[in-house]
This record gives sequence, C-alpha cells and structure tokens, in this order.
Amino acid sequence: MILLASLGGALEFYDFVVFGVFAPSIGAAFFPAADPVVSQVLAYTGFAIGYLARPLGGFVLAHFGDRLGRRRVFVGNVLAVSVATLGMGLVPGYASWGIAAPLLLLALRLVQGFCLGAELPGALTYVSETAPARASLVCGVVFACVNSGVLLATLVSLLTQTAIPPEWLPSTGWRVAFLFGGILGLAGFKLRQALEETPAFAEMREKVARVPLREVLATHLRPALIGVGLSSATAGFNGLLFVHMPGYLRGLGYDPKLVAGAQNASVATLTISLLAFSWLGDKVSRRALMATGATLLLLGSWPWYAAAVAHALPLVPLLMLSAAVAGLATGTFGAMVADLFPTRLRFTGIAFSYNLAFTIFSGTAPLLATAAIRLAGTPEAPALVMGVCAALALVASLVRSSATA
Repeated sequence: MILLASLGGALEFYDFVVFGVFAPSIGAAFFPAADPVVSQVLAYTGFAIGYLARPLGGFVLAHFGDRLGRRRVFVGNVLAVSVATLGMGLVPGYASWGIAAPLLLLALRLVQGFCLGAELPGALTYVSETAPARASLVCGVVFACVNSGVLLATLVSLLTQTAIPPEWLPSTGWRVAFLFGGILGLAGFKLRQALEETPAFAEMREKVARVPLREVLATHLRPALIGVGLSSATAGFNGLLFVHMPGYLRGLGYDPKLVAGAQNASVATLTISLLAFSWLGDKVSRRALMATGATLLLLGSWPWYAAAVAHALPLVPLLMLSAAVAGLATGTFGAMVADLFPTRLRFTGIAFSYNLAFTIFSGTAPLLATAAIRLAGTPEAPALVMGVCAALALVASLVRSSATA
C-alpha cells in the first residue's frame, strides 16, 4: 500500500534530479543566450514556474480528495503527471519551433506542477490514516520510497552520460531521461488502480466538509502556517540538493561522474537517516527531533558550503553528512503536519502547507541560490537560502498546535 501511494512522489523527485542534472542542456535547447549562466537561470525559472501551479493543483485536487475520497484523486493524478512528463521529452527545441517551443515546455511544466500538487500530500494523508498508530514511520517510509526516484534519476543520468556520445548529450540525454520517467509513471498508474479507500475517510464519508479549503482558512489557518514552517527545511534542502547541487558542484570543478556518485550516496544516507528518525518519531518527541535537525542545518550551512568551495573534504562524505542531518527534519515533518488537521480537512490542510512551503522554498531554491552567488559575489552564498529555511523550521517546531477533531 505504501509503495503504491509513493509512486507519484517518486516520479516527482525523479523529475527534480533530471531537471537539475540536465538544466544546462535544457536551457541551451529552449532558452538560448550568449551567456550560458543566463540560459541556465532561464531554465531554472521554467522549473520554478511549474511550482507556481502546485498550490492551485493541490487545493483543487485535495478538495475532491476530502469530499469524494483519497483513491479517486490518487489514481487519475499519476496518469496526468506521466503524460506531461512524456510530452516534455518530446517537445522540439527553440531551433526548430522558435518561441513556441519554450512556451509549450512551460505549459507542460504547469500541468505537471498542477497535478504534483496533490501527490505527496495525498500519500501522506493516505498512509497516516491507514496506519495512525505508526504515523511517523509510515510517513517516513513514503519519503524513503520517494527517494528511489532520486536514485533512479541519478542512475539514468549516469547511464546517459556514459552510453550516449558526448556530442549527442545536449540534444538527446535529457529527452531520454524524461521519456523514461513518463513510461514509468504510466506503469504506476496501472498499479495504483489496486488501491482501496482509507478506513478513516470511509468512516466519516457522511461528514465531509462542503468547501475544505474555506474551512481550513477559517478555522485552521494557524496550524496551516505552522505546517508551512515545518516543511520549509526539507523543501529548501531538496531544492538545493536535487536540482541546484549537480550544476553547482560541476561549476566548482568537481568531476560530473563524482558528483553523480556523491549524490547517490547522499540520497542513500538521507533514506537511512529519515527512516531511523521517523521510527524514533513514534517513540520520542517529534518536535524535539525537528528542532535539533533545523538547528544543525542552520548552524552548519555556511561551513558546509565553505568546505565544498575549498575542496577541503572529500565530496562523498561531505554530501553524506548533510543528508544525515537533513534526515532529522525529513523523517518527522510529514507526520507532524498530518497531526495538525482533523480527518475531514486533512488532505486539504496538508496540501496547503506542503505546497506553499515547497513552492516558496524548493521550487525557487535553485534560482535563489544562483542569484545569491551573483549578488553576494561569493560561491558560498547558497548557504543563506538553506539557513533561512532551517530558521523557519526551527521556529515552527517551537510552536504548539494540533487537530481538534
């Protein structure tokens, strides 16, 4: 059940890494410019635009998830995401279609973002309602499964860089990765049809909210904003690690194959770490675990980036260290956000908090990190982005609020 619930989220994180690894190629294909940095910034802007559709998609689809049931939204959603991902791999470049090419790419990215707005919120809702006594662990398992999308994406990027001739990579490598992801999503759609409705929703089917979002804003706005804060550390870390980090490290002179290997190692470490802390979150205070992780990320961001810039430590253990710390936040925030809302509003409440946080802090993280380097004039500047996200998570972890029914 958890594996099926996690399929769409795995595709989302797969897209994260594919876009990050191939951002220079995507920028050159759809946003050609004299300065390669400008082209890459435009590509990251396109990535961020997809995130702007996530809150709207989350609100709309979660509305039906809270009124009609979790399963219906879950099954149809992954199909739309898969078709959009396939389309992104098939769109001709600027050289062939001119301005129509980037516009179509952005349109598909908007569709993808709209549907992904309900994926992980839906998964967290589904598993926390199916196994409420182990909510922290099952939410952690969702993210562990989702991380398989990252591992798969880095493996695909590594294979394309080794199997495809270098001169073909800018025009072909990223397309192969998107097409592969879309096909996997279609397979996930077929498998997800086996899911059943959650027991919690089945019990309260006659008591559903008429307009869940309106009720969340009227009666649960404070918990929703706390949920945004609790999600911010994971959102910022994911945006930097999965999207910005590959190009950033290559720009610092690291070998692309070393970067891919180090990213795989960090994802494996993050998976183990978040599983351990999500298991622990059912036994000790999740709030304390979150506060500890946020504090470590806040204090350690600048020293970490300084070490990466100076090549002061081997890249693999450096990335693994950051992932181990991030596991404190990633392993606990899902269950903490789910606890903020009653069953009749849970899908919408999680979608509100999760999507607002990931739109602000994850979708824009690569763009903000790149801009920060330009404005501050120092390559360590992305640490400021991570520091702000960690500080917000720390504040949210110190504020108490929970569902009333």
